[in-house]
Amino acid sequence: MRKLLFLSLITSISFAQNANRKFLSIKNNKTNYTIETNDGTYQIRFYSPKVVETTFIPKGETYISGSHAVVQSPITNTGWLINTKEKIELSRGGISVRINKSPFQISYYNKNTLLVSEKEGYAKINDSTQTLSFNLDNSEALYGGGARALGMNRRGNRLQLYNRAHYGYETKAELMNFCIPLVLSSKLYAVHFDNAAIGYMDLDSKKDNTLTYETILGRKTYQVIVGDSWTDLVSNYTDLTGKQPLLPRWALGNFSSRFGYHSQEEVENTIKKFEQNNVPVDAIILDLYWFGKGIKGTMGNLDWDKDNFPNPDKMISDLNAKGIKTILITEPFILTTSSKWQETVDKKVLVTDKSGKPATWDFYFGNTSVVDIFKPEGKDWFWNVYKRLINQGVGGMWGDLGEPEVFPSKVITAGGKADEVHNIYGHNWAKLIADGYKKISRHKDHLF
Repeated sequence: MRKLLFLSLITSISFAQNANRKFLSIKNNKTNYTIETNDGTYQIRFYSPKVVETTFIPKGETYISGSHAVVQSPITNTGWLINTKEKIELSRGGISVRINKSPFQISYYNKNTLLVSEKEGYAKINDSTQTLSFNLDNSEALYGGGARALGMNRRGNRLQLYNRAHYGYETKAELMNFCIPLVLSSKLYAVHFDNAAIGYMDLDSKKDNTLTYETILGRKTYQVIVGDSWTDLVSNYTDLTGKQPLLPRWALGNFSSRFGYHSQEEVENTIKKFEQNNVPVDAIILDLYWFGKGIKGTMGNLDWDKDNFPNPDKMISDLNAKGIKTILITEPFILTTSSKWQETVDKKVLVTDKSGKPATWDFYFGNTSVVDIFKPEGKDWFWNVYKRLINQGVGGMWGDLGEPEVFPSKVITAGGKADEVHNIYGHNWAKLIADGYKKISRHKDHLF
């Protein structure tokens, strides 16, 4: 009996949340529940019976609204299933949130099965690190985190959340261009950390059954998603964050692509070879030589090199007549040696430094800045580049180096400092193009 009491005590201590966090009150605001504690406020929202969102707002801070990822709208609350002296239970018929008042503890259940619970919950470690931590059981496998070569089960890794390419990797790559702050468990739940800033997602690297999200600043918001199967779980997650539209049929065909086609003549001769050998081809992709003769020094021209592509309108028209789309590489980098440099400076469409001047830095292709796509002027300028190419007959856009490839912390955008928006730059760049295409209904078969 004593042994059982001792084990019970150990379990409650090891899974208890921040011992200094005290429950004060709860209020139903119809679209969210507000839970007051001595050191901050929780807001809990249901998006469906299988998705719930929790936000912590520390004392002295204000709620940061506006998710960069969520497209679903919250549903109306109906009240609480249980509200006693010891605990509260919130549910909309599937996932349920149980709040133990003392010691304070938030846990998530699906059909009365415990999935995951906050460990420390929110904690401020220092001026540059804030964390959200959760209890894991020792049996679950963990997946997710975005593009990485680490094997399927990523438990035991501390995954950096910083979009960056890894060139020349072989059997292992901790970063491969694009990160997603999402972890999926073999227990058929997922946790999505809804914050754009850079950081880490620690999948129990210390072997203490802890999942920890680390960031420098921003929202302390996460969604817990459940499913009855893997298909259901992924469907519920994509209901929350958006489903990709169906690709045009030609995009599933055969593309001619290499690094790269140097001239209009080379493009036309390549297509002739396909025809001579009776090989179907649906599109040809032009790398950076379409706007410059060399690899370095011309990025940001975003216009045809007329010496090597003397009549692009005819080339594209002839390809379109054969049912072959032209796809062009584009990058958000505008080099100081680019033909567009002075135009972008004059129109104030570039990211800046703290003095308000265009921020510049060196990378492989030259001295550069980046289009500020978070600024209306930058967004409009960039879209006008694409609109001109679309009107010329171009069938698709290749967005390259949108991590962004190099994006120093000193950079300031209209959406925040570089480290706040680095991981969503590519996302917003793609959205800029997608939104532009939606305004041009006749181009429904384009790829971007």
